[in-house]
Amino acid sequence: MRKIFATSMGTVFGVLALLWTSISAQADQPRDWEYRFQEPATGIMEQIKWFEEYTLWFIIPVTTLVLLLILWVILKYRASANPVPSKTSHNTMIEVIWTTGPVIALVCIAIPSFQLLTAQYSPDDAALTVKATGYQWYWGYEYQVENQVSFDSLMLQEGERADAGKEDIAKYPRLLAVDNEVVVPVGETVRLLVTAADVIHSWAIPAFGVKMDAVPGRLNEAWFKADREGLYYGQCSELCGKDHAFMPIAVRVVSKANYETWLAAAASDVNGANKALRAAVEGGQATNKVAAAGN
Repeated sequence: MRKIFATSMGTVFGVLALLWTSISAQADQPRDWEYRFQEPATGIMEQIKWFEEYTLWFIIPVTTLVLLLILWVILKYRASANPVPSKTSHNTMIEVIWTTGPVIALVCIAIPSFQLLTAQYSPDDAALTVKATGYQWYWGYEYQVENQVSFDSLMLQEGERADAGKEDIAKYPRLLAVDNEVVVPVGETVRLLVTAADVIHSWAIPAFGVKMDAVPGRLNEAWFKADREGLYYGQCSELCGKDHAFMPIAVRVVSKANYETWLAAAASDVNGANKALRAAVEGGQATNKVAAAGN
């Protein structure tokens, strides 16, 4: 009986682990009733998540203390309970406490925030440079490689899902799926050059901890290094006109071998390379099929 119970529990935990793996692999897009950050996919986003949780240890006690003080003052010093108000105008101890307390809290917050800023502005040597140009209302990408690869990335319309092979709503969500994803290798630093052709846009991927304004006439720079493979979504995060809400961003992180074969195929046929890459990644096919389909 114990053996049967242990086997059953092992099966249950195995299924739960499998479900968690699939959920975490999909934790790169907005969720219903989401109130925390998406699952981090880069070291920088890990630090951002830690810093947010760290600051809560200051925010919650301070907010609670202020609320209790307000309630205490309302109840104790209301006119009916305290008809003769105090004439006290100074208290040295209170002055010391409310001066030194905030200073200590700010120092404790400032030190890790400076460390985070330093990390954000200290990238490793980039293995790849991609230029992202914002348009009303889509993104254009240019890979700064020997055989330049460039393409536009537009939101996938509902009637286009079947032809694109992206009918799985869980993996390719409504209003977030695009026709052409940005493809980058896992574990490699990607240098991102961001600009715009018309109005101000903003290139943002929450799971990467990246948000960079795209300003006409300016070339801003950001970077990221994805630690795990998957499909990650973001959106334009600067109000840019009537279709601002329909300007998603999608980045597909793949193995270095898959990336290199995709890049070689995409130089002549982006659509074919994307379909072959998707088949290899989602169907577990060999990477050499990516190159074959792109020829």
